[in-house]
Amino acid sequence: MKKIKWLLLFTFLAPLSAFSQDWHIGGFAGITNYSGDLAQSRVDMRYTRPALGLMVKRDINRYLTLRAGLNWGHIAGADSTNESKVLVSRNLSFRSVIWDGHFIAEFNFLDIYDRGFTPYVFGGVALFQFYPTTKDSLGNTVTLRRLSTEGQNTPEYPERRQYALHQISLPFGAGVKVMLNDTWTLGLEIGFRKTFTDYLDDVSKTYVDQRYLLSLAGQKAVDFAYRGDEVHTKGITPGTYPADGTQRGSDAHNDWYIFSGLTLTYRLGGGGMYGKQKFSTCPKY
Repeated sequence: MKKIKWLLLFTFLAPLSAFSQDWHIGGFAGITNYSGDLAQSRVDMRYTRPALGLMVKRDINRYLTLRAGLNWGHIAGADSTNESKVLVSRNLSFRSVIWDGHFIAEFNFLDIYDRGFTPYVFGGVALFQFYPTTKDSLGNTVTLRRLSTEGQNTPEYPERRQYALHQISLPFGAGVKVMLNDTWTLGLEIGFRKTFTDYLDDVSKTYVDQRYLLSLAGQKAVDFAYRGDEVHTKGITPGTYPADGTQRGSDAHNDWYIFSGLTLTYRLGGGGMYGKQKFSTCPKY
């Protein structure tokens, strides 16, 4: 009777084990970067910040893998480190935590179970959360969205709707992965995130009328809409709040964020069906 029970248990678990061999779990460790109105170049590497993530993968076949994951990172930027005196005199800055949940398809150029490595490209969709903040002159954290620094959600500027903190982005990128053994795979990738907002840094359009902003949102909103009066850099004279309609940012392009780094995944169930085919002694025709 006991032998029958073990046989039934093995019969039940065997297909589950085979099923699990197509699945991988793993992690991501790397860096986060940002591209937007507070970066003079496309990406300012001086504001590189750490990033971490978790993922689950499923091999559909030898060349297509589906991935679901969650990444965490920081993005930041500041006018104070720009070379342009015009940007330095604007004196804006921001930082934000990024949470990025994504579903991605990877296309592998080679059969990794046959060659041991493969370059790949990927693309998909992500839901991300951000929350731009800055520091005041005393080092205290100030949340920017609630200040409506560009007149968002005010009667005078009805076209400027308040930006949502949860939005969709389109991840895409490329990488290379190498099998360390029959269960562990190491990868290196760079992944760009195209967003549909220009407010990752809370900067996009023009300055709004100072008195109007003061009456609706208070002095704090005015103070952080324009910070040129706080500049103490040599060769730059502190300024005064600009006239209504003066350029503050540029809405010609939306902001981006980037995750780059290493991935390490473990294949559930050990050497899966593709791995077994690699070590097969059967002749090929």
